[in-house]
Amino acid sequence: MIAVSRLYPHLDLKKWSFIFSVGVALAVVGAISLSKGWMPGLAVSLIGIGMVAFSAVMAFRLLVRTLAPEYGDRVVQALHRRYELGRGPKIVVVGGGTGLSTLLRGLKEFTGNLTAIVTVADDGGSSGRLRREMGVLPPGDIRDCLVALADSEPLMARLFEYRFPEGDPTGLGGHAFGNLFIATMSAITGDFDEAVKESSRVLAVRGRVLPSTLENVALVAQCQGGQVVCGESTIGRCSTRIEKVFLKPANPRALPEALESIAEADAIVLGPGSLFTSVIPNLLVEGIADAIRESRAPRIYVCNVMTQPGETDCFTAADHVEAIIDHAGRGIIDYVLVNTGGVPEKLAGKYSQEGAYPVDIDRDRLWSLGITTIEEDLISNTDYARHDPFRLAEAVLRITSMAGKHLRMKA
Repeated sequence: MIAVSRLYPHLDLKKWSFIFSVGVALAVVGAISLSKGWMPGLAVSLIGIGMVAFSAVMAFRLLVRTLAPEYGDRVVQALHRRYELGRGPKIVVVGGGTGLSTLLRGLKEFTGNLTAIVTVADDGGSSGRLRREMGVLPPGDIRDCLVALADSEPLMARLFEYRFPEGDPTGLGGHAFGNLFIATMSAITGDFDEAVKESSRVLAVRGRVLPSTLENVALVAQCQGGQVVCGESTIGRCSTRIEKVFLKPANPRALPEALESIAEADAIVLGPGSLFTSVIPNLLVEGIADAIRESRAPRIYVCNVMTQPGETDCFTAADHVEAIIDHAGRGIIDYVLVNTGGVPEKLAGKYSQEGAYPVDIDRDRLWSLGITTIEEDLISNTDYARHDPFRLAEAVLRITSMAGKHLRMKA
């Protein structure tokens, strides 16, 4: 039997409108009574406010279910979930590349208060071509983060990720559609930051994605023996160990919103991602490292699962941390999150052929650096030796919660 409210929805709407009106009247009467010294007026006013809130919610649910019965419950659930995510911790993640987007995919299921601060030093592939041909900042890492945080229909995310096949007669071969979209939006608005914001709206992104700087910078590496390599895409070709990297021009100005998000953060996460080409370049932007150092939020470095050939060969977890300290100074890492999960033998063999090996955890050196080591099984059950998005997100949230309790106890 069909419910009366489905046949005559206006009857229920009238009921909730009446309750809403009574609630408003009670709230007003209670407030007036309280102002004249009648203390029970407070209770009357609170009851009225409760009736207003409850009836408004119920009327909204009724309207949604009446106008779009096939989507009604889903709309209400989605709004409720967005409300819950909006109450989550403010987390700032700093980096670039695949590692950062992996973390964001996990975190967006637990909080909507996310800010990704992304490097803009990329000069290879589609991003490099657009940078040279259109004079825009490289959009590739930005696009990856936008897609990772997207709350839109899956088809829209797939559209942004679509890459035109090599040899395409239109000349678009190798370009990702999302890169072209951001570059075109940048040309239309005349502002790369605005282009990223508009792209975020298209994808209904949970949180924000910010370039660390809007200046056109190049990444340069100095290797042992004096070799100097210019360009992010060529740094992996260093024939010897990387001693340091720097930006050219030096000390580019940070995006003000990036500094504000760091100052307001409940947790700051560096990585995961390529150490010298994704994580450290952000810390070389003027003001970023200092803002992290001044924050009272827990500062977490997520160490990579595997070493990276040509960039972090033979690096231990402590080597990763020391490289960050050498470039940005002390006081920007409180915790290092390392993986203890084993890489399947077959997969490890595949990576070893490319010169990549699981990162060793040298606990004594990390302790001597004053860093708290958190060990977790974070490995994904895929054909790649990388972090599992949800395990990693849960580990970050546990550290955030634990550190928050310590801060409250000290206060």
